[in-house]
Amino acid sequence: MIELEGVPELIDPVMICAFEGWNDAGDAASTAVGHLDREWKGEVFATLDAEDYYDFQVNRPTVWLDGGVRKVTWPTTRLSVVRTGGDKPRDLVLVRGIEPSMRWRSFCNEILGFAHELGVEMVVVLGALLGDTPHTRPVPVSGVTSDPDLARSLDLEESRYEGPTGIVGILQESCTHAGVPAVSLWAAVPHYVSQPPNPKATLALLNRLEDLLELRIPLGELPEDARAWQLGVDQLAAEDSEVAEYVQSLEEARDTAELPEASGEAIAREFERYLRRRDGQPGPGGHASDSGVADSRDSYLRDPGSGRARPARSTARDEPRDEPREESSDAAKAEPDGAAATGDGRPAGGAKPRGEEAGKAGRAESRAEGERAEGRAEGEAEGEAERARRGEAEEDKAEQGPDQDAGREPGGSDEDPADEADGNA
Repeated sequence: MIELEGVPELIDPVMICAFEGWNDAGDAASTAVGHLDREWKGEVFATLDAEDYYDFQVNRPTVWLDGGVRKVTWPTTRLSVVRTGGDKPRDLVLVRGIEPSMRWRSFCNEILGFAHELGVEMVVVLGALLGDTPHTRPVPVSGVTSDPDLARSLDLEESRYEGPTGIVGILQESCTHAGVPAVSLWAAVPHYVSQPPNPKATLALLNRLEDLLELRIPLGELPEDARAWQLGVDQLAAEDSEVAEYVQSLEEARDTAELPEASGEAIAREFERYLRRRDGQPGPGGHASDSGVADSRDSYLRDPGSGRARPARSTARDEPRDEPREESSDAAKAEPDGAAATGDGRPAGGAKPRGEEAGKAGRAESRAEGERAEGRAEGEAEGEAERARRGEAEEDKAEQGPDQDAGREPGGSDEDPADEADGNA
């Protein structure tokens, strides 16, 4: 029975583990746990006995000077606890060490003993492997579990791997048999740049951990380190034509394979993470930012083409009914094409957009008003011509006298009878 002294009661604790060695390509996983411990100022509360689990010819101890006094650091595994803070604080139990050389079952049972004593709700094991992935693309991170129910509830893959495994696989299976929910997060590191460190893979693991646990992790200088790493690899690849061609082939294969998946869910996850980082309370060692953290990360963790945000469509209620505007129809034509539409361009549901109807009504009213105005102008012109003609006729009658009027034949006049009566009068 493990008895812990000096460890306070924890709030919704989750255990996060990473081990150097076979399951830690580019030191991405162990660096991720070390980043959490450093940013949240973790306090070590337990250390496993190195004599029980390590071959010192494989993992040798190191000697260092402390004020002139020589000291020895033995390879081991340490446990620390941190509190995330924010609106909903939660405690994380961090397990960081070197993959043990022997007695793996005893090693896992001791880790599970701490988890049981601390009331851990779930164990998350971080790992990194070498893969055929280009360094110019977002680092793929897969979430795996052996629990079918957990896979469905957390949208994870159910483990189907068969073959050699490391301490990450053994610890996950030990958790499953002990009834402790366990998840493994694996980052794929480009095999042609496998040497540590790989801050881009570390950042990808932390982002995936944020999504899994729904918390905000202060990133510190990690985004800048990841960007500098990618620029450095770009320069190295540009100096070797064969490497550049190989990277291009990996890019084409990756883009072709993942093209159908570059849609809703990935964009939604990025947007949710952005909202958490914008609205979340700053944790120790970090600060919330609307642009610095989120923008710097997006530049190399997300394909630029898949991060577009569509402008919001205006509803029919927003368009005025009594004041049709000509530009309403043009605005409707400029709407993004993401909404469902029928064959004649109308939105699904059968009703035409009110802006389009208002535009047509406005154009018809304008044409009718123009026709009425044209008719009034023509009528006024005809009236003016008629009045002028009448005036000339009256002047002619006055000059000719009544005798001329009397000598005309009936019906031979081309004037109106009413005009004749007026002239005689």
